[in-house]
Amino acid sequence: MSPSPTSVMPPALADPADGVAVLEPQAATAAYGIPLAVLAELTHRCPLQCPYCSNPLELERAKEELTTAEWQRVMSELADLGVLQLHLSGGEPTARRDLVKLVRHANHVGLYTNLITSAVLLNRDSLAALADAGLCHIQISFQGSMPEAADRVAGLNGAHAKKIAAARIARDLDLPLTVNAVIHRQNIDQLPAIIDMAVDLDADRLEVANVQYYGWALKNRAALMPTPAQVETAVAIVEAARKRLAGTLVIDHVIPDYYAVRPKKCMGGWGRQFFNISPSGKILPCHAAETITGLHFDSVRGNRSIAWIWQHSEALNRFRGTDWMREPCQSCAYREIDYGGCRCQAFALTGDAANTDPACTLSPRHERLFATAEHEATAGAAEFVYRNFSGGTPEGGGRQR
Repeated sequence: MSPSPTSVMPPALADPADGVAVLEPQAATAAYGIPLAVLAELTHRCPLQCPYCSNPLELERAKEELTTAEWQRVMSELADLGVLQLHLSGGEPTARRDLVKLVRHANHVGLYTNLITSAVLLNRDSLAALADAGLCHIQISFQGSMPEAADRVAGLNGAHAKKIAAARIARDLDLPLTVNAVIHRQNIDQLPAIIDMAVDLDADRLEVANVQYYGWALKNRAALMPTPAQVETAVAIVEAARKRLAGTLVIDHVIPDYYAVRPKKCMGGWGRQFFNISPSGKILPCHAAETITGLHFDSVRGNRSIAWIWQHSEALNRFRGTDWMREPCQSCAYREIDYGGCRCQAFALTGDAANTDPACTLSPRHERLFATAEHEATAGAAEFVYRNFSGGTPEGGGRQR
């Protein structure tokens, strides 16, 4: 999701994947450049109720959402800024009646558009309209390969069948397709069948993404955490499938942070390559950043340009680069590789976003984190708290029919 540094750039900026063309002359020594990709959360409305949803616990209402004209202005600014990719997400982006108009405008200003969708609201007519408007790629989320079990996770009966139908229509329309499979303890054993499903759907790419535990997923962690044995088996399955399907299906695999040795380079580093725009227009370094209390996030509805916010926002600069780091991060040889890992996870698990990410073995909390994961993975909790605007509904009272 996420073009090329000049010779005056410092070594930390010399990664071609980082896109470090500067915005202002004085930015030549900054640990960031032009954002390559932006995630536009068009709405938090969604017909699904996934218990691991990446949206915040406090969802933004429809009346707070940016208007069509506001999103079009934002897209034009992003193109002028040099952004290459626009990922249209939610909630469920197809819940917006102006989606075709937004895709058409993004295409007009030169942005590569990727629709990240549950696909349950799509049909042939709506997909054809999006393709005609210039949609470049579609990414459909699946809760598993077994219809009944997948519908239970989604909190909506019949959801899986609608996804399968939409994926086939997308390929009929020659839209490149990524299957996004969110993996957890209750569906990880379906992984071989999920891989077969992606091949059968003629997907270009399969993203096997283990749940990341913030927001709704943290609330449901005990029901979602896989065992170490399940994770090891999944790694072996993915590696074998990559060899077997080379040239047919690209498979990305994200393992759970709780079982990692080193933290991931979250979003390419805080405020380095990527930002997220919430439905109401707040610019965030990632979709979970609002979980960190005490940070103020500027909005596209304010009197500042997106370029100014990207460069000067106090929140975006708070954890940029490495100067903010404490020990052991500050002297770590990996500090400009993983950029300290995930600040949202550090806050969720330690109460201080500047602490070492507990996913790192150098964190004094790492062993406790691993032990917590192992315990919750085997303790037997299975029921979900479904995601909704009321703050969550325990399983048994929240499934829609």
